Amino acid sequence: MFGEMEMSTLTIRLPDETVQRLKSLAQSRGLSMNKLVEQLSAHALSAWDTENHFRAMAATGDVNEALAVLDRLDSADQDSGLSASAH
Repeated sequence: MFGEMEMSTLTIRLPDETVQRLKSLAQSRGLSMNKLVEQLSAHALSAWDTENHFRAMAATGDVNEALAVLDRLDSADQDSGLSASAH
């Protein structure tokens, strides 16, 4: 079938309480456990990809330029009445 991904079976061990909470979460979202774990995995991998992307960008970036951008953002926050204690 077009666009169908190959699938693997993965057996994991989780504490009983975690399994029960995951089952409740899946049920509340109208999902199977399999679909819930698939979605949670996709979310975790997306976050990891984003982190790696920013780390790669940071490794090739100009530290002084980055600090200048942060200074401008801090100034903009102060001008709009936002402060570090409000974040």
